[in-house]
Formats: sequence, structure tokens, C-alpha cells
Amino acid sequence: MPITLENVGIAVRDLEATISFFTDLGLTVLGRDEVSGEWASTAVGLDGNHAKIAVLQTPDGHGQIELFEYIHPDAIETEPTQPNEIGMHRIAFSVDDIDESLAIAARHGYHPLRGVANYQDVYKLTYLRGPSGIVLMLAQDLTKR
Repeated sequence: MPITLENVGIAVRDLEATISFFTDLGLTVLGRDEVSGEWASTAVGLDGNHAKIAVLQTPDGHGQIELFEYIHPDAIETEPTQPNEIGMHRIAFSVDDIDESLAIAARHGYHPLRGVANYQDVYKLTYLRGPSGIVLMLAQDLTKR
């Protein structure tokens, strides 16, 4: 049976601010909707499920993220995960210019957790915490200079 990754879903506090952040990084909004009703409650497993959603796509057309802002039930605030915690870890993006990408992130108030590392002169990479505590990895391939 073939399997295809469709997207990564992420619940966020503020859909508009999160869309702004990811579109500034270069993703494109494919669609937006508001979902509710019995089908949504059944699919997600939450009684009275009601959320605003947006699907964003990477410029290469291969990667998608689906963002959810819950209207009902109320979103549950949790402590942001650490890179070594079990569970959803991070979302990773290849970027052409890590410094430019970090400048965009900084305009939104997000900065590397520690700094930018050089991995064997192959990648410059960093982790940062973005909207709603989402951990992102940004990596620039240094072999494509």
C-alpha cells in the first residue's frame, strides 16, 4: 500500500500571526477554512470541534503545514517542548540564506535557541522557537554556494 505525507498539522494561538510569520519565510497560503460539525468532531475526536484552519505550502511545492486555531473546545496551553522531549519535535526547512531567514524571524520576535552552528562545512543550521512555541530548524546547504 503506497503512503504519502500530506502535511504536518500544528495548533496555534493566533492563526493570523502564524500565517504572517510563515509567509514572510516564503511559504504560500493554499487555502483557508473554518471547520465544525459532526464530521469534524468525529475525525479529530473532540466533541464540538470548531477551528479556523489554513494550509501553507513551501515554494518547492512538496511540503505543507496545516495550521489550526481552535474556537471550540478552547485551546490548551502547554509548556513548549524542548528539543530532547518525546513527541512532536520540530519542523525543518532548507533555506537559501540562513541569515536572511533569521532576519525575517527576528522581525517577528523569534531568535535562535542558542546560535547558528556549522556542521562540517556542509550545513549552517539553527533551531528557533517560533509562533505558539513551534520549534523550527533552519538549515542552509553550504555545498550549494
